[in-house]
Amino acid sequence: MLKQYKIKDYHFRLVAYVIMLCVIGVLAIGSAKESVQDKQIMGVIAGVIIMVIVSLIDYSVILKFRRVWYVLAIVLLGLVLIPGLGKEVNNATRWIEIGGFQFQPSELCKIILIVFFAAFFMRVQEKLNTWYTLLLSLILLGIPLGMILKEPDLSTSIIVILVFLTMIYVAGLSYKIIIPVLAVSIPTAVIGLVLMLRGQLSFLQQYQSTRILSWLDPDSYPDSSRQQQNSIIAIGSGQLWGKGLNNSSITSLKNGNYLSEPQTDFIFTIIGEELGFVGCIIVVILVMMIVFDCIMIAKNAKDMGGRLLCCGMGALIGFQSFANIGVTTGLMPNTGLPLPFVSYGLTSLVSMFIGIGLVLNVGLQPKRYGSIDTL
Repeated sequence: MLKQYKIKDYHFRLVAYVIMLCVIGVLAIGSAKESVQDKQIMGVIAGVIIMVIVSLIDYSVILKFRRVWYVLAIVLLGLVLIPGLGKEVNNATRWIEIGGFQFQPSELCKIILIVFFAAFFMRVQEKLNTWYTLLLSLILLGIPLGMILKEPDLSTSIIVILVFLTMIYVAGLSYKIIIPVLAVSIPTAVIGLVLMLRGQLSFLQQYQSTRILSWLDPDSYPDSSRQQQNSIIAIGSGQLWGKGLNNSSITSLKNGNYLSEPQTDFIFTIIGEELGFVGCIIVVILVMMIVFDCIMIAKNAKDMGGRLLCCGMGALIGFQSFANIGVTTGLMPNTGLPLPFVSYGLTSLVSMFIGIGLVLNVGLQPKRYGSIDTL
């Protein structure tokens, strides 16, 4: 399970990017809601320790237990749906609360599903483009996806789908399949959106439809759009350098309690208002560099499993960060997704650290050109 690694292969630069992002997150969380800052600090410390441990475990061994990971994901998601065990917050049951400890299974399951599909696609690589394999892949995705939708958690479901599509593409999905699927799915999605806006489709929850409608026409839905509109105003008011962390400015929307839960979904709003455009750009650049490093490590992975692990994590961090920032800046409807390594939430934080640990281990076992192992 543990192997002899070379210290030069350890990607300390990736670790540095993650730590810097976490530091910005801790500072912003302390300004948004000081009472949870210590918990976030402890989460970062625990996450770093777990990341280092995971990074030293041979990912090939982890991939061998793909069936165990898949069953674990199903069990965790199933526990949320058990009456009395799952905790309901804002019309959604996404948490398990045991003895005062709150845990969100879907966050950890994102990582588990990346591990599972990395192992699965590596195993079926030679027959990936057969209809049997594609159908089996969709069934394996559909079971946990349906359970996440049942919570309901549409935003997480969309992220899981995007990560899955990224991984199956990297695994070698043929363009002969991609092009026809896109030709059918894109018009279907557009038609579905139009019908939904007309109230002729009811597969979305009422609050989900309202979020989309309030994003498209905020003036007609002032109550639902207020949070997002306040976020846009707050970010703009930060201008270049921001108003400063923990400021006492009377013009601060945070200080005026115009932002609900600013330490989680709208943490980027706090960064924009208090650290300004410069702080926002630093966060965006750090996220981009983390995704870029995941891709570069994938490029040098020794096998398809390692490549898929890195690409899956890069896709997860990239898509989720884009969604979070898109919501706070008004580019997307409100989704309720945390900003990786920045938003408050210990389940999400530790899960992301586990994923980075896997990426680091792939980096510790690079492809050796000209060695006996590559012949």
